[in-house]
Amino acid sequence: MRHLYNFSIQFYLLAVHIAAIFKPKARRWLRGRKQLYKTLSLLKSNQQPLAWFHCASLGEFEQGRPVIEAFKKHQPEYKILLTFFSPSGFEVRQNYEHADFVCYLPADTPSKAKRFVTAANPSMVIFVKYEYWHNFMHEIIQRRTPLFVLSANFRPEQYFFQWYGKRFLKNLEQVTHYFVQNQQSANLLKKNGINQVTVAGDTRFDRVMKIVNEVVLIPVIEAFVAGHHEVIIAGSSWPVDEDLLARLFHKNPAKFKLIIAPHEIHEAHLQSVEKLFPGIAIRYSQAEPADLVQKQVLIIDSIGMLSKLYRYGRYAYIGGGFGVGIHNVPEAAAYGIPVIFGPNYKRFQEAIDLIEIGGAFSINNFEQLQMVFNDFEKNSSTWQKSASACRDYVQQKAGATQKVMEFIANFKSGSLKK
Repeated sequence: MRHLYNFSIQFYLLAVHIAAIFKPKARRWLRGRKQLYKTLSLLKSNQQPLAWFHCASLGEFEQGRPVIEAFKKHQPEYKILLTFFSPSGFEVRQNYEHADFVCYLPADTPSKAKRFVTAANPSMVIFVKYEYWHNFMHEIIQRRTPLFVLSANFRPEQYFFQWYGKRFLKNLEQVTHYFVQNQQSANLLKKNGINQVTVAGDTRFDRVMKIVNEVVLIPVIEAFVAGHHEVIIAGSSWPVDEDLLARLFHKNPAKFKLIIAPHEIHEAHLQSVEKLFPGIAIRYSQAEPADLVQKQVLIIDSIGMLSKLYRYGRYAYIGGGFGVGIHNVPEAAAYGIPVIFGPNYKRFQEAIDLIEIGGAFSINNFEQLQMVFNDFEKNSSTWQKSASACRDYVQQKAGATQKVMEFIANFKSGSLKK
């Protein structure tokens, strides 16, 4: 099975090289990894203990960020290495002030994993959420380096728990400790013989609460929403989401203002969004206060703003629910506004919870989207109940970072078995 895994990694690398001929993102993926050798030389010369945090992309970084910053504050003797797999994470956070080294994770081949882990020589490794890289984990475990998995979420259908994934389950068994989001994940691990588990919750809630409490005013957004009550913030939208929102706008002319942050902000996609709102849309990068008076749609063509935009909304529409899965629900719910998304939300416990308590609404088509807004319009109590449910839920879920840091402090002091 390991040979098949390694073959799949080599095939993936070949596919990326081919895709790079046509796709800018693939080219950035390859180009960024050319800088690895420079980072490796810096890592080799590092004389301080190193804590290595790995995040797949920007979303996982925001999940791991509270722990990174708490670790940096309470363990100042450590250098911090932060790695990303995706350009969307690395390009935004390559100058992150709380990390001493930031780079891409190399492809997970046996030779690259061995070279990277040897150069980094970490004293501690923390992987965020779903990250599983067989050869990297094998190297870390072989060196007896403490390996933690943060904000993990496990499901029975994952390949670790199938007959063909038993070889990979062996690696999971040797992870030092898991901090999982919910009791279901803990039960599943324990059922498979993995008992080194703490139900800590999801560190994203700590991150979003911090953002909510750090009020950052954005002049262009302030000017755009001035005097308007019915503002929808659409976060990480995909084309199907944008089509639904365009229908909502055209069916309810002049009723709403929309701030839309597309998942992809390359030029072709931005132009396609503009075509959905002819004459009433403007890009954030091109907006002047005088231009905003006559516009109903503001397109965010910049990365890293979304978590601060929900402050300006009365409603949040979370993209991805008609495809790969919804984006970050807690960062919208934290502001105490109703949350709407498509049908693909079952992998996200917070979405399930919020639907149950009336804070979130899942839709399958435009008619259902229109019904949700009609209900808000007719019954102000519906909006108030939903808003309160969202705010209270996020506040109650905060605190995972403290649990993680207390465990790590006890582990380092030797009061826990290593």
